Amino acid sequence: MKISTQYVCSNCGAKAPQMIGRCPVCGEWGTYEEEVSARSTSNKKTEVFVRGGRPQRIQEVEAREEMRIDMHSTELNRVLGGGLVPGSIVLLGGEPGIGKSTLALQVLMKMGARRTLYASGEESVKQLKLRAERLMGVPDNLYIMAETSLERILDSVSEVQPDVVVVDSIQTIATESVEASIGSLSQVRECATRILQYAKEKNVPFIIVGHINKEGSLAGPKVLEHIVDTVLQFEGDQHYMYRILRAQKNRFGSTSELGIFQMQQDGLREVINPSELLLSSNREGLSGIAIAAAVEGVRPLLIEVQALVASAAYGTPQRSSTGFDGRRLNMLLAVLEKRVGFKLLQKDVFVNIAGGLRVNDPAIDLAVLAAVLSSNMDVALDEQTCITGEVGLGGEIRPVNRIDQRIKEAEKLGFKQIIVPAGQKYDMHHLKIKVVEASRVADAFKFLFKK
Repeated sequence: MKISTQYVCSNCGAKAPQMIGRCPVCGEWGTYEEEVSARSTSNKKTEVFVRGGRPQRIQEVEAREEMRIDMHSTELNRVLGGGLVPGSIVLLGGEPGIGKSTLALQVLMKMGARRTLYASGEESVKQLKLRAERLMGVPDNLYIMAETSLERILDSVSEVQPDVVVVDSIQTIATESVEASIGSLSQVRECATRILQYAKEKNVPFIIVGHINKEGSLAGPKVLEHIVDTVLQFEGDQHYMYRILRAQKNRFGSTSELGIFQMQQDGLREVINPSELLLSSNREGLSGIAIAAAVEGVRPLLIEVQALVASAAYGTPQRSSTGFDGRRLNMLLAVLEKRVGFKLLQKDVFVNIAGGLRVNDPAIDLAVLAAVLSSNMDVALDEQTCITGEVGLGGEIRPVNRIDQRIKEAEKLGFKQIIVPAGQKYDMHHLKIKVVEASRVADAFKFLFKK
C-alpha cells in the first residue's frame, strides 16, 4: 500500500502536488485542501464503470420516456419535473437546521405502498423513529438504518430492494476504498461516484442530503454537483416558517420551477397558494408598504415589500435590505434621486421582503421604490393596488415576463388595480381588474400619490 499526498481545490476539483494560494483553474483563493490517499501497489486493474458499447447513430437508439415515481408531494413533484426518475441521483442541499432531513423523511413516509430506505449517518434509529412518530406516524414499508459505511449501506439496499433510497448525509459516510477521513474531498467524491454506479446499474433512485458552507454553496468538491442528475436547494430563514425548494440543476426537467413549504411543529406543510399567506391582512393605513406582483420560477406570487425611511441617526446614512439585493437597492435609490428628484442622502433606508423570502425578480423594482417613497412621505398606498415593473437607470419602467400570470394572480386575490409597464401586451379579455400603464417612474408615482 502506497500513501500519497496531494492538494485538491474544493471549488473546482483541480489537483496540485503542493499547497498553493490561488487555484490556477478557477481563480479562487484559499480553496486548496490536503488530501491523503492510499494506492495499492499490486498490478490489479482498476474497476471501470462501463455503460455501453460501440458508437451508434442517434436514429438507431430506442428510447422511451420512463415512468416517474410519484413522490406524493405536489411541490416536490413540480420541482423535479413530474416525479422522481428511476436510477437518478438527487442532491438536496441547504443550511443546517433548515429542514432537509425532515423533508426527505417526510417524503418517504408519504409514499404508501412503495418500499423505501432511509440511511442516516447523523442520527440513531431510535432518533429517526421518534422523529417519524412526531411527523405523521410510522409507515409499514419504511426501512431505516444508522450507518456511515457506504459498503454496508449498498449491501442493505441490495437486501431490502427499495424503490427510493435516502442517504443523509453525503458528508457523513465513507468508503473503505479511500484512506481519508469522513467528509474529506476524496471521500465525498468517491462515495458519490460509487452511488452513481449503483443507481445506474440497479435502476434505483437515490436522494442524497448535502450540507452547504458559510458562503452558501454545497460543501465538498464542485464535481459533486456534476456527478448527480438533479441539484435541489432548500432555503429560507430559520426565524420564519416558509421554505423554498429550488432546482439549480435538473437533467430531467426545468430549473425554473420552485416549491413552497411551511414549517410547522409536526413537519412541513405544502403551500398551494402562497400569495394569500404572504400578504398581511392588517396593512391598512400603514405607510411604507407596497404589494408587488412577482414571479419565482414560473409561479406568480404577490409579496409584501416593506420600507422604512428615517433621518440618519449617525453621520453616515444606512442602506439595508432583507430578501432583496442590496446593490440593486442602492441603484434604485440613485434613480429615485436623479430621475424623480427625491433626496434621500441624509436618511436611513431599510427594505424588507415580508415572510423571509429572498426575491430575485427585477419586476419588484417599482414596488420597492413605491414603498420607499411611501415611507418617506408617510403616506399609505392604496391597499387595493398591486405593482409590477423593472426600473431602468433612465427612470423608465421596462417590460416584465409572464405579465398575464401576474395580472391574473392579482385579480384572483381581489385587487382592484395593477400598475404595469406601458406598451406591454397582455390579454385584456374578461379582466375585472383595472390595468394602469406607466412608462416612467414619475408617471407611476403620480397615480399612486394622486391624493
